Amino acid sequence: MGSLAPLLPGTVALVGGGPGDPGLMTVAGRAAVEQADVLLVDHLAPAEALAWASPDALVVDVAKLPRGAFTPQERINELLVEHARAGRRVVRLKGGDGFVFGRGMEELLACTEADVPVRVVPGVTSSVAVPALGGIPVTHRGLVQGFSVISGHVPPGHPASTLDYAALARSGTTLVVLMGVATLPDITATLVENGLDPTTPAAVIARGGHPDQRVVHAPVIEIAARAAHLAPPAITVIGEVASFAALSAVSAATADVVSHTLEEVI
Repeated sequence: MGSLAPLLPGTVALVGGGPGDPGLMTVAGRAAVEQADVLLVDHLAPAEALAWASPDALVVDVAKLPRGAFTPQERINELLVEHARAGRRVVRLKGGDGFVFGRGMEELLACTEADVPVRVVPGVTSSVAVPALGGIPVTHRGLVQGFSVISGHVPPGHPASTLDYAALARSGTTLVVLMGVATLPDITATLVENGLDPTTPAAVIARGGHPDQRVVHAPVIEIAARAAHLAPPAITVIGEVASFAALSAVSAATADVVSHTLEEVI
């Protein structure tokens, strides 16, 4: 079934909403939202995209907020199946891409095990898009030949962590840390303890893709302290490419000065 084919009654579409700006959603994602009878929406999904939905559509908030509102994944799976079995066209809308730390495969399996037709509509993953929106490429010719995307939801040494920080520290690739605001001091300290140069450039991009996006850049040994005032959602980039954040900051400042000057002239 093509991603732009009509969404049939009794079908679930797992839609990635991209990094925050509704303009960065895919055409197929918008088409699914427009056809939905029911939308199960995460807090990181672009809220403005709901304006595309039918006024008769049921919108269900299934947020998982850190230390806040929480809808168990098992209940989300049940809702997808229940609404589809009732003959509704169901859209599961979340931020970024649902298959990058988004539990999208869990939802797909829940639907297939219940014999509910399910369609995947990939989204622009925030792990690449948010750095780009902050002026940072995750790769750059002659500088770095790869990147690693890791979850920082638990700190190094935690029983639930499966990451080899020693290997990451010496990988020579860009490190992109998602869900790592609270654990950033532990993550950066562990990387340095395992051999990462403490002067390695780093940057934190908060609220990427939103009008209030903020970018903080500093050497990796300092980045946690410099970015301590930023709140989730935020993504950290560690590696030589993060030095481009400084260039972007200068460009943004220059553009702001030019804008104000033009306003004064006009």
